[in-house]
Amino acid sequence: MAFNIESNVALQQVLATMEVERKRIAATQTKGYIFIAAGILLLILGFYLGFPIPAVIAGLIPIIYGGVLLFKISDALSAYQNAYKRDVIGAGLKFLDESLSLNPEQGIQASEFMYTQLFNTEPDRYKTEDLVTGCAGKTRFYFAEVHAEYKTVTQTKNGTRTEWHDIFKGIIFAADFNKKLNGVTIVKPKDFGAAFGAWFSKNLFSFGSNDVIQLENIDFEKTFVTHGSDQVESRYILTPAMMERILKLNQQSKYNISLSFIESRMYIGFPLNRNYFEAPVFKSLLKPETINEDIATITFMYDIVKELDLNTRIWGKN
Repeated sequence: MAFNIESNVALQQVLATMEVERKRIAATQTKGYIFIAAGILLLILGFYLGFPIPAVIAGLIPIIYGGVLLFKISDALSAYQNAYKRDVIGAGLKFLDESLSLNPEQGIQASEFMYTQLFNTEPDRYKTEDLVTGCAGKTRFYFAEVHAEYKTVTQTKNGTRTEWHDIFKGIIFAADFNKKLNGVTIVKPKDFGAAFGAWFSKNLFSFGSNDVIQLENIDFEKTFVTHGSDQVESRYILTPAMMERILKLNQQSKYNISLSFIESRMYIGFPLNRNYFEAPVFKSLLKPETINEDIATITFMYDIVKELDLNTRIWGKN
């Protein structure tokens, strides 16, 4: 079911009210950034011309004023961002299904991130937010944004240098699977040369080479490599119909996905290159395309249950 923003009168009223606040915040932020930039230019110009002390005085005044403007507007910005998630994204969720809810401050914990066995690198820095929970038919599911990083520390002639590297940035999706599993099955992208595939080649959990599952679907084998601790169970999971559905889901995603089947749960990693559900500041809320991508993401995640036919209890799980 499509979520038509333009035909939703109540949401249009909410957006119109928020648009006034967005313009005020954008104008204040622009003013603050201009003063800071002007102050920096005065500092550079003064030092270049050989007047360091006057340059510091002349440059610090607009820099401080610009910083004060940004600080004063920060509370209003936070309230605006929270309202966007609560009243705009929340409306989109409820339109799809009344069971759906968004908890901006919650997410998928680091312990569960590692439990998925999609990654074998422990994160040194971990951020998660925007937990969406709900049910589609008989199937409970949830997903959240995750940004996991590890750090490297190298010695240089000037001391130590710390660098941060992505383990994963995107959405982790979890859903009840329709069978209690005894083993673990991992499906990961084979195309490690892709932009985000490099993450998986380095960080995905890997069984030994003897645990590779050979499957009959040629296209699936070209796209993914499958590892499993139980060959028979992995084949029961990855039926011909399931492999076709996973291929279709992967085609609909911008970057190659990865999946794991553990106990009675299925996890999917969707790499992304942007933050979702964030309120725009310098783009109008009244243009449907501004929030269509967020709504499309919600719809896509909700439809996974249907796409993978998770409501069919083929092994008798209720």
